[in-house]
Amino acid sequence: MLTRFAHLATRRSRGVLIAAVLFVVFAGAFGGGVAENLTAGGFVDPATESTRAEDALAERFDTGVPNLVLLVTAPGGDVDAPEVTEAGRALTEELAAEDHVTDVVSYWSEGGAPPLRNDDGDRALVIAHIPGDDDQVEERIAELGPRYSQDGEGEAIAVEVGGFAQVFHDIGETLEEDLLRAEMIALPITLILLVVIFGSVVAATLPLIVGVLSIIGTFFVLQVMSGFTDVSIYALNLTTALGLGLAIDYSLFIVSRFREELRGGHEPRVAVVRTLRTAGRTVAFSALTVAASLLATLVFPITFLRSFAYAGVAVALLAGLFSLLVLPAILVVLGHRVNALTLWRRSVTPPEEGFWHRTAVRVMRRPIPYATGAIAILLLLGAPFLGLRLTQPDDRVLPPGSDGRVVGDVVREEFSSEEAGALSVVPAGDASGAAEADIDAYAVTLAGLPGVSRVDAVTGTYCGEGVAEQFGCEPGQLVLGPDTSPRYAGFVGEGGSYLSVVPAVEPLSPEGEDLVEAVRDTEAPFPVLAPTNLPSGWRATRVTWVQQGDPFLNGQPSPRNLWQLGFLTPDDMFIDLNQGDARVPELIEEQTRQGVADGESSIGGQTWQRMLSEDGRTRSLVLSDPEVTAIISADLPYAALEAYASTMSTG
Repeated sequence: MLTRFAHLATRRSRGVLIAAVLFVVFAGAFGGGVAENLTAGGFVDPATESTRAEDALAERFDTGVPNLVLLVTAPGGDVDAPEVTEAGRALTEELAAEDHVTDVVSYWSEGGAPPLRNDDGDRALVIAHIPGDDDQVEERIAELGPRYSQDGEGEAIAVEVGGFAQVFHDIGETLEEDLLRAEMIALPITLILLVVIFGSVVAATLPLIVGVLSIIGTFFVLQVMSGFTDVSIYALNLTTALGLGLAIDYSLFIVSRFREELRGGHEPRVAVVRTLRTAGRTVAFSALTVAASLLATLVFPITFLRSFAYAGVAVALLAGLFSLLVLPAILVVLGHRVNALTLWRRSVTPPEEGFWHRTAVRVMRRPIPYATGAIAILLLLGAPFLGLRLTQPDDRVLPPGSDGRVVGDVVREEFSSEEAGALSVVPAGDASGAAEADIDAYAVTLAGLPGVSRVDAVTGTYCGEGVAEQFGCEPGQLVLGPDTSPRYAGFVGEGGSYLSVVPAVEPLSPEGEDLVEAVRDTEAPFPVLAPTNLPSGWRATRVTWVQQGDPFLNGQPSPRNLWQLGFLTPDDMFIDLNQGDARVPELIEEQTRQGVADGESSIGGQTWQRMLSEDGRTRSLVLSDPEVTAIISADLPYAALEAYASTMSTG
């Protein structure tokens, strides 16, 4: 193969270069606008229960989690002042009248709700929901953000825009600006370093040519891919960084070897053939290895990670291809002129006398001390990662001073509740047939859990345990009745009702996880399994208890008592636990995705049946006896499921 490339590059070098130029023109014209077709989202697994719950919330209730926060500041220091109250109500009404903005609630529309005002009384919140997918939310917040920001000069109020919608908009803009700044800095520095390494301006520009070809070619590939599947816009970051890096790496091999062959007395065509037979082999294997390693990210069902495979594989293979075909053709045309515009001539040291040769000989003479030292250095460099805690991004990834970061910091420091982190609880059934007394009892129970600021339901707003002492109310106390605002009617939709639990603690924190632990301790008719002492970074995303005969998600009575518990691993992989109080083949078939027997696992003295789904993607562990069936499922290796099962205990 490499010999064929060499013959093609040497015998038809001008044809290869003309084809490369035509490719760049076509790929640049077609792929230059690829960013417009890429998604800014794609950070969650669409198959998880939490994602399906969000979809159900949007479809059945036409609502979702608040993702827009307006931080209103009264320059006079009192949000209850008449002129501020008037301006706050006008702001609330104006936002509520906007297209594609729902569930607008403010301190003033709620009759002066304390959680929506800070302790000093000079700031208050307006919260809302922008419906749609990530790209639709991004487009809407780009319009609303500048329009609703007010500096307060000469006005009754000042307004700053925050919330998840604004945060991710700011993240996208920051990344775009930082990427452009990095490229403006990196390219000149890279060119200078290449000139230093090669000593020739002509030779130094060749790696940059290969880099540009690789990047433009990958833009073309991503444009094509975006027509078939979602591709994350962050794939562009990987494309530019990896494309330039690999192009420089591969070009250094080829150009350096070519110049050595010229110094050895070979004419340019022969030098190119000899170069590809030696250094070309290294480049080919490296490109294939990089591409193969990045293919591993395709196993993740998350668009953000899968996009790294699309971009990484494309740019690695293209960088290798252009280095083995186009670059040799350029070298044939240039010949000895590859050394043109030489700024200085470097001394040529025979390989057996060079620094790296002496270093290699020294290491091979004393391998154990050098290996020990290298391992010690690596362990020292990796030590900080022992305390690494992975979590989802929020406003704290932004630089201080950005809109989303400023609002987020103020809400954390001055307000008693995390309004933008509200949890939407969709009952496992058709709540339209449930008595209001049952919904009231459920809301009271949720409000009494540690870390809850308040609970909103069709029956009203309930004081949470997390703020009861601060605001002088009892946990679970109804503080606003359903007749105080028309928004409570929105908690009932097609075939059901939902509740909103606003935490008084950071949602992505140990305290937030404790809130889930309290729900998990709910007494059930049979012992339920739950993990204990999970490593840092695991996040509970779903806790459901359904009694036999109660309406389930499809509105039909549940044929069994069912306990469901879902977690996200530190790598954002969803792992599911389903437990029923009988040996039910239908439950096993459904949760294992029509799985077939695939061996056994012995865990804690119990034998779990391994099952593999029909498509080979989902693996499950099943523990079954006449009284109880437990099923653990995930798109993970059996070893990961066994480790999770080993943490299980009954409660």
